[in-house]
Amino acid sequence: MKRIPKMRFAGAMVVTAVIAAPAAAATVKDGVDAWQRGDYASAVAIWRPLAEANDADAAFNLAQAYKLGRGVTTDLGQAKTWYGKSAQAGHIQGAANYGLLLFQDGDRRSAMPWISKAADAGDPRAQYVLGTALFNGDLATKDWPRAYGLMTRAAAAGLPQATTSLSQMDQFMSAEDRQKGLQIASQLAARPIPPTGRQLVTGGETAIAAPSSVVPSRPSDLSAMPPVRTAQAKPPKATKPAKTPPAATETLTPPAPKPTPAAKPAPAFAASGGKWMVQLGAFGSQAGAATAWGKVSGKLGGLRPSYEKAGAVVRLRAGPLADKAAAARACAAVGSACFPVAP
Repeated sequence: MKRIPKMRFAGAMVVTAVIAAPAAAATVKDGVDAWQRGDYASAVAIWRPLAEANDADAAFNLAQAYKLGRGVTTDLGQAKTWYGKSAQAGHIQGAANYGLLLFQDGDRRSAMPWISKAADAGDPRAQYVLGTALFNGDLATKDWPRAYGLMTRAAAAGLPQATTSLSQMDQFMSAEDRQKGLQIASQLAARPIPPTGRQLVTGGETAIAAPSSVVPSRPSDLSAMPPVRTAQAKPPKATKPAKTPPAATETLTPPAPKPTPAAKPAPAFAASGGKWMVQLGAFGSQAGAATAWGKVSGKLGGLRPSYEKAGAVVRLRAGPLADKAAAARACAAVGSACFPVAP
């Protein structure tokens, strides 16, 4: 019998193994690449089995496809389902979108745990909704310092409605509670960003918006979130009868005028060569930011304003400051929405 050379036989085994080897499984990134080429149907086909296997990014992307109607028919019910699956798998953006959609659909109590989770992880839309709930005592135990801290972070991220709510809060909160809120905001800002957004189809047009107005427009709108409440009007107190005017022969001695205390000079904060700054809010226009600066500049001796365009808003910042401690002292002097900005 003729023997087959060993080398040729070994080569045949290698060829057989290559033919029999399965093709590499598609990844979430493969779907993102297809999406970016405009091949939405292929992207959805790649993500679906991965999402069904509890891949958080794939579930989030599949939800985005249903929300936008790309590669599938637009279906907000399916979008909410897949946002929910991504949230349950630990996806923070999924948790925020799922909570906001539940909130929009009127299931607010089910929405709040997801909104709270996303707010703690840094989602500004969730911070705005949770901050409003904590301030009003709706769907959450009233906690004004935490509400102020969350709203400060949402405003710093550029949500105009959060800036409006902060100005309303300022009218009713004590300086002590505001300072506690600013400390909470600093703690939130220092937290590390959760490891999400690795292979995501996301962007401005795909985001579920936070309430855009404090005035409800229609029952199904997210703007049905109760606004930050102002103090309710109280019934007028009964007026006391006016005192009988003194007789003409009586001489009245006017009270001695109290001396006006000398105005304390604003502390000097500016440090030549310093690179730290403080952020004082986000506004819809530079004119609005300039008006806000005019109200607080007297408390920030030596600092110069900076107006930075960030999307649809203008961030008001001031500096230069030597270090984080100096920035914290400047924020304490302002006593409202303010937080340090590292160089």
